[in-house]
Amino acid sequence: MSITEHELEIELETVEDPELGEDIVTLGLVNDVTIEDETATISLAFNAPYAPRELDLGNAIRDVVEGAGLEPDLRASVGPEHGFDDDVLPNVRNIIAVSSGKGGVGKTTVAANLAAGLEARGATVGLLDADIHGPNVPRILPVEGDPGVTPEETLVPPRSDGVRVMSMGIMLQNEDDPAMLRGPMVNKFMMKFMDDVEWGRLDYLIVDLPPGTGDASLNLLQTMPVTGAIVVTTPQDMALDDTRKGIKMFNRHDTPLIGVVENMSTFLCPSCGDEHDLFGDHGADGIVEDFDVPLIKRIPLHSDFGADGSDGPVAKDDDSPVKPVIDDLVEIAADRISEINRRTVAANVGDEAVAVPTESDN
Repeated sequence: MSITEHELEIELETVEDPELGEDIVTLGLVNDVTIEDETATISLAFNAPYAPRELDLGNAIRDVVEGAGLEPDLRASVGPEHGFDDDVLPNVRNIIAVSSGKGGVGKTTVAANLAAGLEARGATVGLLDADIHGPNVPRILPVEGDPGVTPEETLVPPRSDGVRVMSMGIMLQNEDDPAMLRGPMVNKFMMKFMDDVEWGRLDYLIVDLPPGTGDASLNLLQTMPVTGAIVVTTPQDMALDDTRKGIKMFNRHDTPLIGVVENMSTFLCPSCGDEHDLFGDHGADGIVEDFDVPLIKRIPLHSDFGADGSDGPVAKDDDSPVKPVIDDLVEIAADRISEINRRTVAANVGDEAVAVPTESDN
């Protein structure tokens, strides 16, 4: 006798979420289970495509389904019933802010490599350069042509090897032209980038914020449903002091912290391979402890991952000795995004799973 949908759902209670410490059914991560023609279609409240943890959970679910003698068909779908806002940028699964307390710490290089690394894993990714006065993203991710325009006069982002990029640097006639804009004009451009850009369906929209805690950052937090923020720092005391201010800003706006990236953590000599502490030793440890936020990765100072990153993203350079570090950063960040989303689902579902029959967004 074939297993019933209810019996299969009970079997799925054996799959535990290692970060949340409960099974996926109790956490409300199983939206719906249907069985037809020996195929079990399972809708899951997963929202971070290509995150290793979600892939692991998916494999565990497939094992349970196949053990029951059925063919698994896994789909992902989340919505307002799970605590997700679908009014602003409804076709974007995750909005990730990348910020820094001060300039010159490699924030843009981290944002561009995160975007390129996620895209290299198969995700659909956009990168919004919200640093209006210092739009450096096109230096790292040079775009293939100018923005397009739809009949509704919204902008279509050009692509950089698959990543959809929108930046003030693309809009300027010459890349060296200064963006001489006062506060209200900065806000106007920010709102245009938010409201008048046709991103299409994205798994991740990475937003490279300007350094500090000014208008652009505040507008983003007040306007867009930010999944979480990554804060980039270097080990120097001055950078760490400003990083603390940035974290407090996110905390005050109830924005989850994906974690801290310590850039220029050591100097990785390209000739001998030795590492040296040029700017202090593990300076971000105090922030991690004081604010109880994860340290995503320490990135060494290396010619492949310089301050301007103008040689392109290390995430797609298999010959770079820094690439394994960036690969780890991308995977850890994706897992943290996934964990934050799963906690959001669990918090909105409570102790009892809610069955919501939906079609896949994939």
